[in-house]
Amino acid sequence: MTQDLVNKLKSFTLLYAEDEAGIQNNLNEIFQCLFKEIYLASNGEEALKLYHEKKPDLIITDIQMPKLTGIELVKQVRKRDSKTRVIITSAHTDLEYMLEATELHLVKYIVKPITESKIKDALENFIKSYEGSSIYNIIPSWSYDESLSLVKGPSEEYLLTKKENIFLKLLLQKNRIINYTEIENILWDENSVMTQNALRLFIKNFRKKLPAKILKNVQGTGYKLLI
Repeated sequence: MTQDLVNKLKSFTLLYAEDEAGIQNNLNEIFQCLFKEIYLASNGEEALKLYHEKKPDLIITDIQMPKLTGIELVKQVRKRDSKTRVIITSAHTDLEYMLEATELHLVKYIVKPITESKIKDALENFIKSYEGSSIYNIIPSWSYDESLSLVKGPSEEYLLTKKENIFLKLLLQKNRIINYTEIENILWDENSVMTQNALRLFIKNFRKKLPAKILKNVQGTGYKLLI
């Protein structure tokens, strides 16, 4: 897998449901190197419980499992959740299975045996599913959800203010120095003035919600992200 793909996956959590211990152990070894957190389940009921507790970004599940099938699991998830991405693995190439699965808005349907190339292709599709969305990868293990005004690190979450949300989106999208004039025009309205103290306090609080040393002050010019 490319380093770029590995870096992007480090921002996400995975729920992996597979009842065959050998397959689960083998793939878990791979997933441990790729995702921020892994939650393992050996049957559908256990997987559903973990989904409700952990709210993973991605679910990879086998179709045939005890207590609750993979299809039934995803149907339960889809009753209230259309955003969590899902990859289904199956030994079945039966058209009926595939048609039922496609109605669940999957990232990928993988036919066993599961190979590294099939996993790589599915995970690339998972990352591509976020293109054009409001979720950004800042650096490995750190993500930013514009729609929720939320920055997530390896073990922390920070809720951004309205100004912070606008500023972080601008820094990520422009990927350049945002100068002081732009900051004042965009973040301060016509009825307020961006004083040095106001900007200093804003930046101080903003830094606390980002990875360490990622926000650089370019003396006399403005700010940029070191990514």
